Amino acid sequence: MDEISHKIHKIAMLLCLELRAQNQVLKKGVVDEQASSTSLKEQVKQREQSLRKVEQEMDSLTFRNQQLAKRVELLQEELAASEAKGKKRDSPSQQGLQQTQSVFDEDLQKKIQENERLHIQFYEADEQHRQQESQLKVRLEELERDHEQHQGTVDGLTSKYMDTIERLQSAKARLEVKSQTLERETNECRVQTDECQQQLRKCQSELNRQVKQSSCLIQEKVPFNDTKFSDYNSLNVPPHNRRHQLKARDVAGQVLGFVQDLVAALLNFHSYTEQRVHIYPLDSSIEPISPLNQKFSQYLHENAAYVRPLEEGLVQLHQSITEDTVTVLETVAKLKDFADHFTSYTHYLQKILPYQLKSLEEECRASLCTSSLISKNQELQSGMKRITSVFDKLHSYIILLALPSELYHPTGLTYSSAVFTQLAACLHSLHDAVKEMSKHYSQKAGLEQQLPTVTQKLCTTNECLLASLGMLTNSTDKIATFFSNNLDFFTSSTGYGPRGGSGALNPLQAESMLGNKKKASDYMHAIRKPRAESVPYREALLNRRVLTSSTESRQGLTQQVVASQEKIARLEQEKEHWLLETQLGRVRLEKESQRIQDLETQLSSALGGGGGGSPASVGMLTTTPTNEEVGDEESREQLIKTHYMARVGELTTQLQVSDSKAVNFHAECRALAKRLAIAEKSRETLTEEVKLANQNITRLQDELATTKRSYKEQLSMMSDHLCSMNETLSKQREEIDILKLGSKRSSTR
Repeated sequence: MDEISHKIHKIAMLLCLELRAQNQVLKKGVVDEQASSTSLKEQVKQREQSLRKVEQEMDSLTFRNQQLAKRVELLQEELAASEAKGKKRDSPSQQGLQQTQSVFDEDLQKKIQENERLHIQFYEADEQHRQQESQLKVRLEELERDHEQHQGTVDGLTSKYMDTIERLQSAKARLEVKSQTLERETNECRVQTDECQQQLRKCQSELNRQVKQSSCLIQEKVPFNDTKFSDYNSLNVPPHNRRHQLKARDVAGQVLGFVQDLVAALLNFHSYTEQRVHIYPLDSSIEPISPLNQKFSQYLHENAAYVRPLEEGLVQLHQSITEDTVTVLETVAKLKDFADHFTSYTHYLQKILPYQLKSLEEECRASLCTSSLISKNQELQSGMKRITSVFDKLHSYIILLALPSELYHPTGLTYSSAVFTQLAACLHSLHDAVKEMSKHYSQKAGLEQQLPTVTQKLCTTNECLLASLGMLTNSTDKIATFFSNNLDFFTSSTGYGPRGGSGALNPLQAESMLGNKKKASDYMHAIRKPRAESVPYREALLNRRVLTSSTESRQGLTQQVVASQEKIARLEQEKEHWLLETQLGRVRLEKESQRIQDLETQLSSALGGGGGGSPASVGMLTTTPTNEEVGDEESREQLIKTHYMARVGELTTQLQVSDSKAVNFHAECRALAKRLAIAEKSRETLTEEVKLANQNITRLQDELATTKRSYKEQLSMMSDHLCSMNETLSKQREEIDILKLGSKRSSTR
C-alpha cells in the first residue's frame, strides 16, 4: 500500500508539474496574443490618424483647387477683356500678348492634368485604405473572439484540472489513511497469526506423535490382508495407448496457442469498442455521453472477467493431459470447467448484444450520419447478431462434448463424431461471420474519415478496431482449419476400448488401467532395488490367522489403553490422597513434638516443685493426653476439610479461567477472521480504486496531450496569420509613404 500511495503521489506531482508548465505556456500565449492585439489596435489608431491627415490634405487641396479655378476664371475674363482691348492696339503688342497667353494656357493645362491625376491617385489610395482598414477590423474582431474562446477554454481546463488535482489529493489522503489503518491491522493480524501458527505447530507435533504412535501400533498389531488386490483382473481393461496420449497432448497444446490468440483478439476488440463509445457520436471529454452508452461502456469494461477464464480453463485442460493419463471424452474432467467458462462468455455476449444494437442506432440518429453510414450500421447489426448466434451454437456443442453421457444411444452407438463434425462447420461459420463484419467495419471507417467533424482520436480508434478484427479473423481461420484437419483424430474411437469389443472406455476402466500401470511400474522399480527377505505366502497366512485369533487386536488394544488411562487416573487420585496424608502426618508430627516439649517443661517444673504438688501434677499429666488426642482428631478433620475446600475452590477457579480463556480465544479468532475478511475486501476495493485512478490518469494524460497538440496547432496557425498580417501592413505602410511623398512633391511644385 505504501508503494501504491507513493506511486499515486508521484503521478499526482508529475501531473501538477506538467499542468503548471502547460498553464505557464498558455498564459504566455495569451499574453502574446494580448500584446499582438494591442499592437494591432495601435496600428489601427495610427492608420486612422494618417487617414485624417490625408483627408485634411485632401480638403486643403480641394480648397486650393477651387481657388485656382476662380483664379482661372478671373484670368479668362481678364484675357477676354484684354483681347477686346488688344484689337485696338498694334500688331507687335498683340503678338506679345498672344505668346504670353499661350504660355499661361499651357501652364494652366498642366496644372489641371496634374490636379486630376492627384485626385485619381488620392481616391484610389483612399478606397484601398478603407478596404484594408475594414479587413483589418474584421480580422481583429475574429482574433478577439478566438482569444475570448481560447481564454474560456483555458479557464475551463484549468478549473477542471485543479478539481482533478484536488480530488486526487483527497483520494491520496484517504488512501494513505486507509493504508496506515490496514498496515496497523495487518501487524496485529500478523502477531495473532504467529500465535495461532505456534499453537498449530504444537497441535501438529502432538498429532504427528499420536499418528506415529498409532502407525507403530498398527504395523505391529494389524494382521496381513491378502485379499485386497484379488479382483484386479475382474474388469476388461485395455492397455495404455501412449501414442494416443502424445497426440492428444500435442493437439491440446496447439489448440491452446490458437485460443490464446483468440482471447487476445477478443480483449482488444471489446476494449477498443469501449474506447470508441466514449469518442463517437459524443466525446466524453467534452460532453457526457448517453446513459445507454454509459451502461454499454460499463459492461464492455467487464470483458476480461469473461474472456480470460477461457484461456485459463484451456491451460488447465492442457495440463491435465499427460503421458500417464487416459484422454477420452469420458475421462477429461477439465473440459466441463472450460464449457462452464464458455457458457459464461456466451451469456455475456447475449447481454451486451442489445446495447450494441442500440448504440449503432444512436449513431444512425446523429446529425452528420449519411445514408451510406446508416446502411453500414445496419449491416454491422446483422453481423453482430450472426456472431452471437454462432457462439451460442458453439456453446451447445461444447456442452454436449463436456457431458459425454448424453452422446450415447441406447443401442450402444455414439454421436460424438456427428457433434465434432457440426462443431467444425460451426467454426467455419464463425470465421465467415467475423470476416464479413471486419469488411463492413473497414468500409464504415472509410466513410467516417470523410466526415468534416472527424477527429484524430476517432481515426486512431478505428484503426485499432480494424487491427483487432483482423487478428480475430486470422485466429478463427486458424482454429477452423486446424479443427478440420484433425477431425479424424477427434472423431476416431480406436485409441482406447475394451478387449474384444467396440464400445467406448468408461471412467472405471480408465482408473483401473492407470492403477494397474502404476502398480506394474512400482513393482518394476521395486525388483531393481535390494530388498529384505520376503515372507512366504503360507507363513503370511498362518501369521494372519494367529493375529486374527489373538486377543491383541485393535479393539483389545483400545480397551487396554482405556483401562490404562483409568488406572492412571486412579493412581493420580491415590497420589493426591497420599500427598494429603503426608501433609497431615507432618502436622501431627509437629504437634506431637510440641506436646512432648510441653510435657517435658511440665515435668521439669513438677520435679522442681514441692512434694504436695506432685499428685496433682501427676493427675494433670495423666489427664492431658486424652484432651490433646481429642483436639488432634478435631484439628485433623478441620485440616482435611479446609484442604479439600481449598482444592475444590482452586479447581473451580482454574476451570472458570480455562473457560474464560477458551471463550476469549474463540471470540478473538472470530474477530480476527472477520477483520481478515474485511481487510481482504478493503484490499480488493483499494486495488479497484487504484486501477480506476490509473485509468483516470491515463485518460487525463491523453486529453492533455490532445489539448496540447490542438493548442500548438492553433498557435502555429495564429502565428502564420500574424506574419501574413504584418507583411500586408508593411506593404500598406510603404504604399502610404510613397503616396505621401508623391503628394508632398506635388504640393511643393
